[in-house]
Amino acid sequence: MGTKAKVGSTELLLFTSMVLCFLALGRGAVQTYEPVVKVPENNPAKLSCSYSGFSSPRVEWKFTHGDIRGLVCYNNKITVPPSKPTVNVPSSVTIGTRAVLTCSEKDGSPPSEYRWFKDGVEMPVEPKSNRAFSNSSYTLNLKTGELIFDPVSASDTGDFTCEAQNGYQSPVKSDTVHMDAVELNVGGIVAAVLVTLILLGALIFGIWFAYNRGYFDRAKKGTSSKKVIYSQPSARSEGEFRQTSSFLV
Repeated sequence: MGTKAKVGSTELLLFTSMVLCFLALGRGAVQTYEPVVKVPENNPAKLSCSYSGFSSPRVEWKFTHGDIRGLVCYNNKITVPPSKPTVNVPSSVTIGTRAVLTCSEKDGSPPSEYRWFKDGVEMPVEPKSNRAFSNSSYTLNLKTGELIFDPVSASDTGDFTCEAQNGYQSPVKSDTVHMDAVELNVGGIVAAVLVTLILLGALIFGIWFAYNRGYFDRAKKGTSSKKVIYSQPSARSEGEFRQTSSFLV
């Protein structure tokens, strides 16, 4: 099989420089029929190479000129270096809980891998492999840039920095962010519970006091309505004054 890379004058100037076709993650044969390509300035250059014996290879084109060496093409795309990564680090976390730190950048091609530093020291993927991090319990994903402490310990307090790199130019570091691992505030929780109980007790006492003083009975009497009494008329003889009915308010 073969692969070609077409590079315009605004992207790469080729004189007597050599461009290498490099295949990673496999073994096989690679042939370049024109190991040296000479083209006039401001003209396009067409480069080709063929390979065999690889299973799903990753093809990269790299530019070399003297001591300068850089990645030119990856996955049929012109490469760019990573931009400054953005980190999300909580300023304060409670010891014994779970904390997630993230790092990412969007400009790198090929995609960047990420490394984390605590107090200027690179954090290994396996914390027990370094005495400085033997008391920490975390997982580090180099592909996604996610750093998870589970659980957080007192030794996790420190200044954190993330670095993005994709093999093209120099790695780029993020800003440094400080994270504090703090104890659970048991005293504050107890104080809040006590205040709540005191307020609830005061409310119950107020209701009891008002009931014993008769405030509730007075309120009932003040809102009672007047009664109307109706009496049937008594039988009277003819000629006497007849009162048909009477009301008493």
